Formats: sequence, structure tokens, C-alpha cells
Amino acid sequence: MTNTIADIEEADVILVTGSNTTENHPVLSAFVKRAVKFKGAKLIVVDPRRIKLTQFADLWLRPNLGTDVAWINGMMNVIINEGLLDEDFVDRRTEGFEALRKVVEKYDPEFVEGITGIPAEALRAAARLYGKAGAASILYCMGITQHTTGTDNVKSLANLAMLTGNLGRPGTGVNPLRGQNNVQGACDMGGLPNVFSGYQPVTDLAVVKKMEDAWGVSGIPTKPGLTVTKMIPMAHEGRLKALYIMGENPLVSDPDLNHAEKSIKNLDFLVVQDIFLTETAQLADVVLPSTCFAEKDGTFSNTERRVQRVRKALEPPGESMEDWKIICSVATRMGYEMKYPDSEAIFNEIARVTPSYAGLSYARIEKEGLHWPCPSAEHPGTPILHTQQFARGRGLFHAIEWIPPSEQTDDEYPMYLTTGRILYQYHTGTMTMKTGGLNFKAPEAFVEISAADAARYRLADGDMVRVSSRRGEIVARVKVSSKAVDGTIFIPFHFARAAANRLTNAALDPVSGIPEYKVCAVRISKAA
Repeated sequence: MTNTIADIEEADVILVTGSNTTENHPVLSAFVKRAVKFKGAKLIVVDPRRIKLTQFADLWLRPNLGTDVAWINGMMNVIINEGLLDEDFVDRRTEGFEALRKVVEKYDPEFVEGITGIPAEALRAAARLYGKAGAASILYCMGITQHTTGTDNVKSLANLAMLTGNLGRPGTGVNPLRGQNNVQGACDMGGLPNVFSGYQPVTDLAVVKKMEDAWGVSGIPTKPGLTVTKMIPMAHEGRLKALYIMGENPLVSDPDLNHAEKSIKNLDFLVVQDIFLTETAQLADVVLPSTCFAEKDGTFSNTERRVQRVRKALEPPGESMEDWKIICSVATRMGYEMKYPDSEAIFNEIARVTPSYAGLSYARIEKEGLHWPCPSAEHPGTPILHTQQFARGRGLFHAIEWIPPSEQTDDEYPMYLTTGRILYQYHTGTMTMKTGGLNFKAPEAFVEISAADAARYRLADGDMVRVSSRRGEIVARVKVSSKAVDGTIFIPFHFARAAANRLTNAALDPVSGIPEYKVCAVRISKAA
């Protein structure tokens, strides 16, 4: 996030897209609703489903799946043609504007309506509302990123914010909402295949030398590693022999699950480190029991880049150990003696080798977390990014054409499927499905379908329906809902017993490697 969660309430206009905020981020959604109800903020929701947040929206745009670049380009077309852009910001702080202008020129609202299904006048109204705002905030989540054009979608939202000068000030920004509580922290610590901690490139020889000196080693590889979505096909081909999985349950969360299951079973050796025996752990050769958040000390870095203390509240059960102790033990047995007295010593090392964390310490975040970048012990942290300039100096506009989703409907698979989360279950259900009350509220998978489509297929609420794609099939219960759009069904991905990801497409965004979870072609029929 370029801005903070609290900062959302400072916005005049809030644009939420690709985020079912009330179910996926219920606490954060309260800031949005308060801004609307008590502070007069205007809310634009762009989502194919009639999610609960639409009840608070001044404008709700309902695009066809996989058409985000088109409607964003359409908004920019209106903003430029009606003189609503921030010319001073564009001149002083950006480059590449003329290329952007040239591309979005053809995306007038009528042209965009033909792609997205959004009425031209509704798109104009949204563009004017956002373009005229004194401070406008964009919130997005995986409905934007989980496409083969996910990187293009994010860049397009950045284009929109820069075009209107909505960066670097309170109430503005481009704000991704992280899907899990420490995803930001995992990325910050180098949990990506091409960077060390703090997004320092593994290809930068000066950074490599710094890390080698800190760790007392030599010969650290300078070639980026593999993303998960590249590891699984390599396992299937027999080119990846072993896999060590921590806190992840790919046999529910990965796309094209039938293929993923075959790939993981093809490994010579599988290690899973987790707090419960997940579907993936059940296939492991070795399971290493780790501790949950309440059983360890450390830090979490949340969606707004705030680094916060986590304190041990309970003794861990059995022989389970903190993740870092397990890693140190394995490393030592493999010939590199890795020892730390406690989690604080690890955090101090993080601060020494990570410029954006350099000014952080347990003492400084004892009572309240700080936002990175925090480059020195005297620095107060950075709640708002890009106040004076961007990391690269000038912000770069990307001129982006709309590209259709990887998979289209046809006579054999005439409907679209999109997937997501629900309020009462969390990710693959590793924790929530062990909670009776949550299982009572959300006991099983369902197929959300519009009333018109239900009538067309002679389905009633509660019927069992078979859903098939080019990759697999599942059977789940029908839920006729006003949230659904004709021609598209929605299935939550939490449930292993009717796993939506047996259907989803493993086609990847070429830059980020994220699968196209949000769009795939399916057919449905009443199950016997």
C-alpha cells in the first residue's frame, strides 16, 4: 500500500475494484464504510458480483470478467478528454504520458461498453467522480491480480492514480489489500525468487557481497530462483526432485489441482512444515510441526507496511517448534551452523542487511509498529510513499492495450467461473475448518448462480450441480444469489472436498507468474 489503512478515511472518493472487502478484509472494510457514512466520501465499486460493499456505493460498475484494462483505459480517456487530469503532477513527476494518451484515445466509453458491458454513461460518471476528487484512493485485491494480465491491471491502476495526481498525499494512493496477515512480511524478507530481504535483487553483486559478509559464506547464486507456478510443472516433468513447503497447502490452493496433485506425487522427496496435517502434508515424506502465531515471538509486517511485534501467549503443543528454530536445525545438519539466541537477534540481523528496515528495532516497535521504509534509528517511518518523488525518480506511465482472458467460453463450456473467498472460512481452511461455529456458518462449497441461469438449467437452491472445465470436475450445492451475474458462476476455493481449483486454469501472467484463478470456462449440469 502506498498509504495507510487509517488514511482511507481521508479520501473524498474511494475506488474499490477486485476486492470483496467486507468478506476478505472485514476490519479494513469498516474504514471504507465509515468514510462513506460519516465523512461524506463517495464510493465507486467495480466488481462483476453484487458484493455487499455495493450497498454503500454511489456507483457500481459491473464489468465482464477479465476486462479491467479496458474500463481503466476508458476512465482515463474521459479524464483526459474532459480536462480532469492533474497537468502539473503529470508534467513534474511523470514521463510517458503521450504514449498513454495515444493508446487510451480509442477507449471511449462506447468502445469500452462493447468490451466490458459497462454502460458508457456509467463509466463517464465514474471517471468524472474520480477525476474531480480532491483526494482519491484506490483499493484492489486478487480480483485484479489473478489474471494472465494481472500485472497490466495493476500498472493501469497506477496510470489512473498518476494521471490525476492521486499519489503521495493523504487520502490518495494505490493500495493492494494483502490476502493473508503476513504476506507483506514474507515478501519483505525475500520470500520471492529474485530478491533478498527488502527487495534487493539477487543479481546485484554489491548486495550479494553484503549478504555473503553478513552470513560468513561465499558463492551465493546470482540467478533468480523459481516461482511456485514453475516448480509444479517441473516436478511433473521429473526435473524438480524435492520440495520443502512451509505454511502452504497447494493441494487446495493451486490451480488445475489434478495436474498439481500428479506433480507433487511425482517428487522423490516432499517436506511439509505446518501447524496441522493439511491435505498436502498428508502426502509428505517428512512433516515438521511448527508453532502458530500465538505460540511464538517475532514480527508481522501488515498490508500497510507496518512492522508490528508478535508476542508469545501460549506454550506450543507436543514437539512443535518455531519455524526459525526448525530452519536453523535443518541448516546446521546440512553443514552450515545457523544459531540465534532468540527472534530479536534475527530481527537485528534483518535491520543490518535491509535498508528499508535499518531503523527498526524491537525497542522502537514495542508499543506501536512503524511503517517501512525506516532507514535510520531517528527516522519516524513512512506512512505515505512517494510524497516527493518515486523510487525511480519520475513515475512511468505504461501504455497498455486490453488483452482478453486466456480462456473463452464456447459451445462445450458456455459459462464462466470465477473464484474467491467467503467471510467464514479462510484460505484452504487449515485453521478455520477446525472451528465448529465457522463450519456451522459455512459447512461446504457452493456454486453461486444467478436466478436466470438457475432457471435456464432447471436448478433450484440447494440442488447438487456438476461443474466441469477442461481440467476437471466437482459436484457442489447450488446457491441462487442476487450477487451473481448471468453467464458467470462463483465458487469459493476453501473446500478440499469440492475444490474449485480442480477447475481453474493454470495459465500464468508472464511477468508475475500468477495463475488466472478469476476466469475459466465451465459447463454445468444437475447432478444425479
